[in-house]
Amino acid sequence: MTDKDIIGRDVLVDFGEEIKGVPAKVDTGADSSAVWASDIFVDKDNILHFKLFDKKSKYYTGIEHTTDKFSVAVTKSSLGETTMKYRAKLVITIAGHTIKTSFGLSDRSTHNYPILIGRRTLSGKFLVDVSQSDDLIKIKKNTPVGLNDKMKENPYKFYKENYENRNSL
Repeated sequence: MTDKDIIGRDVLVDFGEEIKGVPAKVDTGADSSAVWASDIFVDKDNILHFKLFDKKSKYYTGIEHTTDKFSVAVTKSSLGETTMKYRAKLVITIAGHTIKTSFGLSDRSTHNYPILIGRRTLSGKFLVDVSQSDDLIKIKKNTPVGLNDKMKENPYKFYKENYENRNSL
């Protein structure tokens, strides 16, 4: 038996007392963790400045975080795109466990979850049961309603109309 807590494919994350209950995607396929950050810059004294989230987010507080202990990393998305991100350590709480972990700082405004929790944060602390979910975010489906029914009527015609001309969807 293990003494590790079991978490699902999404969890709520707290950042101290200031920011509570932020939904995060648990991604065992991702090596590192990422958080939505804005106003990221390094000043002439080599101090990294950033704010968690941005004004469009309900979790935004406007509090500026600073650190002289940071790094950069080149990350590759699932689509193969590479980007450079600053990385900083933050103290978070997941499922009652307070953890100091490294986060890539980036604009996650277009992602379903403002936080991604990767393997390095999870390792040795949690077991992930992907069948468990609190459905913290209602994700919009990319497939229009009835599209599969239309395809089943005549798969070849559907293919010709939609797959060969992807702009028709």
